[in-house]
Amino acid sequence: MLEGQTAIITGASRGIGKEIARQFAAKGANLSILGSSDHIHTTKQELEEEGYRNILSFQADVSNEDEVDHVVEATKNAYGQVDILINNAGIGMFKPVEDVTVEEWRKAFEINVQGVFLCTKALIPTFKKQKAGTIITISSDVGRYTIPNGSLYTSTKYAVQGFMGSVAQEVREYGIRVGTINPGMVDSYFAESKQGDPEKQDWLKVGDIAEATVYMASAPKHMQIDEMHLHPLIQQYPRT
Repeated sequence: MLEGQTAIITGASRGIGKEIARQFAAKGANLSILGSSDHIHTTKQELEEEGYRNILSFQADVSNEDEVDHVVEATKNAYGQVDILINNAGIGMFKPVEDVTVEEWRKAFEINVQGVFLCTKALIPTFKKQKAGTIITISSDVGRYTIPNGSLYTSTKYAVQGFMGSVAQEVREYGIRVGTINPGMVDSYFAESKQGDPEKQDWLKVGDIAEATVYMASAPKHMQIDEMHLHPLIQQYPRT
């Protein structure tokens, strides 16, 4: 279902985003991958060394509208159209609320929320014109409940849930599908931790999230998958 389709994937330098890019490439998708550092170009090179082709890489700030618009236009010029947007870029920060600085609050909302807004906004006109498109946002399980020391991160994910829910209702009539994937604990580089730490051996793997993303993007065009919640068996998960 992804063969020949074009996907823009944010936060693809490493971790979940990189594995999503790998699995989409394996399914035959054309890719534009974004990252905030020049390591994104190394990721492109690594994927090409694995035999994948049709990959564009951009060092871009998802919270900068001009940079986002440039990526969208460059992707359309290269491939002719865009079919899928994967909003994956994000940062995690956990501390007591009195220790959160205004700068940290601003940065988290710029990347986790404004980035999702700008990338989504930039592609909706294209998707409306095509009468088709898929927008998938990798959010978090804490977009549905709260945790201690998570006031900043949880607030951004609640905002993402509200934003994507409203967008889904706005664009449905144009054949545009909007879905959110909410993972629990994942063995990745999240919040500057190390992927592969022994303490994470029973956590979800980045491949689990990538497979869920492929499944959501590959669903029949008449099917809308609103949300997917994934968490490891070891994680206590509120059932509300």
